[in-house]
Amino acid sequence: MGERRIVPVVAGLGVALPPAAAQRDLWEGYFAGYYEGTTRALAERIFANSGVTTRQAVVSPLLEDLSGWSTERRMARYLVEALPLGKEAVGRALTDAGVAADDLGLFAVCSCTGYATPGLDILLARDLGMAADTQRLFVGHMGCYAALPGLGTVGDFVAARGRPALLLCVELTSLHVQPPSARVDTQQIVAHALFSDAAAAAVVLPSRAGGYAVREVAAVTDTSTADHMTWEVTDLGFRMGLSPRVPQVLSVHVRGLVDDLLARHDLRLSDVDGWAVHPGGPRILGVVERELELSAEAMAASRAVLAERGNCSSPTVLLILDRLRRSGSPPHRVVMLAFGPGLTLYAALLEWIPEP
Repeated sequence: MGERRIVPVVAGLGVALPPAAAQRDLWEGYFAGYYEGTTRALAERIFANSGVTTRQAVVSPLLEDLSGWSTERRMARYLVEALPLGKEAVGRALTDAGVAADDLGLFAVCSCTGYATPGLDILLARDLGMAADTQRLFVGHMGCYAALPGLGTVGDFVAARGRPALLLCVELTSLHVQPPSARVDTQQIVAHALFSDAAAAAVVLPSRAGGYAVREVAAVTDTSTADHMTWEVTDLGFRMGLSPRVPQVLSVHVRGLVDDLLARHDLRLSDVDGWAVHPGGPRILGVVERELELSAEAMAASRAVLAERGNCSSPTVLLILDRLRRSGSPPHRVVMLAFGPGLTLYAALLEWIPEP
């Protein structure tokens, strides 16, 4: 008889959030004075129609205007703010899974909003008491979809080595508010209206009951649209480029990606009872809902996270998964979807493994 295959299982989740502010307060207290003339009217409409009610920031523009800060100054602040936020999320995930930090075989960190060396992976491994032989991986600049290739990587490690692994996603988009522009820059207005800060961690264990088995992670990249979503390092922080044609590209690819993923597991759309869709914005969620023929109820958790937390980049799909898991009746099968530079679409199929 052959050896039993090890199944990677998400056995613990942890979330950490900085202070929140109401979207309306952010508009009235800062951004209304940031924009002028016709740009101001356009920006107010975009803020009002963003689908966001509240969002978090380690550096609130209501308290501190960093739009003129250098990238060097922003990166120094990144490390100061990201360390305690990441530590809190990891601690909660480890407690949730009942695992000690020194049991981990791999610690992976995803972040596209800041860089430092030694990085979060080294400093948090030190502060949390991880073993000296814990392997580490830092994934940078993948953007909003990074949690899913991160989850696939730690899942593969668990399946191959039979040891626990941990994924941490930390994004501090509030550090990249751009200086005012004399021209109408709709892409920057959208970025300023949507993005938010958060940290989320997932502990993945070998063949553990009482968690979500990671059945498969899949991707498709349309490199002909590589200029549709960008994240450029400038002297004044990182600058978002976000084409209005992104939803159109998603509409071309998302159904095929999901159908193919499910077919490889002899499943159909009707077999999925949980959806964690990265809320890149209301239009993104609308396209996914239409192309996959989903109900409003199926999209409710994704829309609720957008409203209550904003677009937190890579942690967001983990925030949605945590919300689904904590609902009165957690879904049995979950499809996670996230999108980002490339233009890249990622999907993951998770299946609940009940306690015996």
